[in-house]
Amino acid sequence: MEHLLPYRLLDSGNCRKLEQAGPYRIIRPALNAFWKPALPRSEWEKADAEFHRESSGGGIWNWKRKHAEEWHLAWGGLTLLARPTNFGHLGFFAEQAPNWDWMRSCIARIPGHARTLNLFAYSGGATLAMAEAGAEACHLDASKGIIEWAKKNQALNPKTENRVRWICDDALKFAAREARRGNRYHGIALDPPSFGRGAQGQIWKIEEGLEKLLTDCRAILNLDEPHFLLLSCHSQGFSPVSLGRCLASVFPESAGQIECGEMLIPEADGTRQLPAGIFARFFAK
Repeated sequence: MEHLLPYRLLDSGNCRKLEQAGPYRIIRPALNAFWKPALPRSEWEKADAEFHRESSGGGIWNWKRKHAEEWHLAWGGLTLLARPTNFGHLGFFAEQAPNWDWMRSCIARIPGHARTLNLFAYSGGATLAMAEAGAEACHLDASKGIIEWAKKNQALNPKTENRVRWICDDALKFAAREARRGNRYHGIALDPPSFGRGAQGQIWKIEEGLEKLLTDCRAILNLDEPHFLLLSCHSQGFSPVSLGRCLASVFPESAGQIECGEMLIPEADGTRQLPAGIFARFFAK
């Protein structure tokens, strides 16, 4: 493995963020960064690329120098494959790293062999963190291409070998089938989208479907043994408190253990943070 450069958030402001993503310095939108940047303009002008979002939802990368199609970097205790996408993503969400650490700590407190499930699993950061901690992790995503990306990430993290089960399916249908089968998990992580459309044209809206999804998650959690659930979200209209209340309505016996808050990315100077989503979670003994 080559020498890995880490991911770092260098600065933010004017609704943008300046990041060092391994060997490349990039600028991407940060729509809630309403403040002024802390670093001088000269530091921002050193960026190798900037992503410009279009009204259609996609966008364009403008590169100033020759770059690799994909590269490796270190973040959250993992080695990750980064690749610039048409939506401005790099293949991981930096704000999730504290949640990965939290799940690692939960798994360490579960006796025996923990079984965990990552719904809407994307490129597998949470999956690999759980597997690295010793869990038998099930990774579920509806995109075959994204699952292939996650498998490449697993190959970069050998401690997770033979600990991941890969499923390409609709998350809601899978959770409902697992409940009917009587399968149980010690931990579930889910980051549902705001909106989605299934293969048969069915519509998902988080404000309408979240309670049913959490109810199905309850049905497949092993409530008789130590267990955890992590719910994260990037949807407008939700706050940490509202997300926590959604969780408490389905898991009332664990309401006292629920913690909720903003997902934050620390800036490189160590004094500032960029909010980038919200979470609600609990560990129950």
